[in-house]
Amino acid sequence: MSRVKKLALLLFSLTSGLNAFASESHGVAPSAETLFKIGPLPITNSMITSWVVAAVLIIVIRLAIRRPKLVPSHGQAIVESLVEGILGLITPIVGNKVAKHAFPLLVALFTFILIQNWSGLFPGVGTVFMIDHATGEWMEFVRPGNADLNGTVALAIVSFVCWLYFIMRYAGPALVLKDIFGNKADKNEVPAIIYYPLFLVFFAVGIIEIISIFFRPVSLSFRLFGNVFGGENLLHSMSAITPWVLPVPFYFLELLIGFVQALVFTLLVSVYIGLICNHGDDHPEAGHHGEKQAAH
Repeated sequence: MSRVKKLALLLFSLTSGLNAFASESHGVAPSAETLFKIGPLPITNSMITSWVVAAVLIIVIRLAIRRPKLVPSHGQAIVESLVEGILGLITPIVGNKVAKHAFPLLVALFTFILIQNWSGLFPGVGTVFMIDHATGEWMEFVRPGNADLNGTVALAIVSFVCWLYFIMRYAGPALVLKDIFGNKADKNEVPAIIYYPLFLVFFAVGIIEIISIFFRPVSLSFRLFGNVFGGENLLHSMSAITPWVLPVPFYFLELLIGFVQALVFTLLVSVYIGLICNHGDDHPEAGHHGEKQAAH
């Protein structure tokens, strides 16, 4: 066999081996891998990414607004634009009396989820691997936080608990029960023979509403996880085929999807709060109750 043929065979073998390695290891595992343990607590690669993103956001925002100026700097202008934009977006949804109180939660959710969604595009995320000494297989050293279902479930649970606090604090238990189980018909316009049986109908609808409320964290967490996890697998697959050319359009697509998913998550939480707290003039007593609670 000539040297040229031997060299060609060697190159083909190396290429095949690299492609096999890419197809086996350059994929996103369904669950996050444990890097080490602190006592009984496993520390996964997704947790590391989440902590780094949270620390960077805290440091950057603190530095940007450390000394607010009348003529804002570039960092201050970005933070102020983000604050004003999200506040203006959520106020008509959640209502004026709750907007300023729910704003810290909503702006934190949007910013954190957005950077977490985009973290898969950062250099080193999903491309640095280490050997799992327990199994001997390759695993990602850094993994996007929202590509782990545990992370999105935690975000959904925090949002649900805060939603429960806001509706009880600024609407009150009486209005919450009336909104879910109350008779929505107008007694002055509906005959009594129809109006009173409607209590049973709306009570049954309220039970269905309760079930749907408890499914909200499930839908929030799985929607976010599915989009981020699917995007990560797509990028890994495209990178394994052609590392430098084919993945480029998908990077721009992931930028758009990451922004849309962060916005959708934030808006859905806003809508859930506004469905009960933002009744406008329909329930003036609710607004009065909320103002007394806030003053207290």
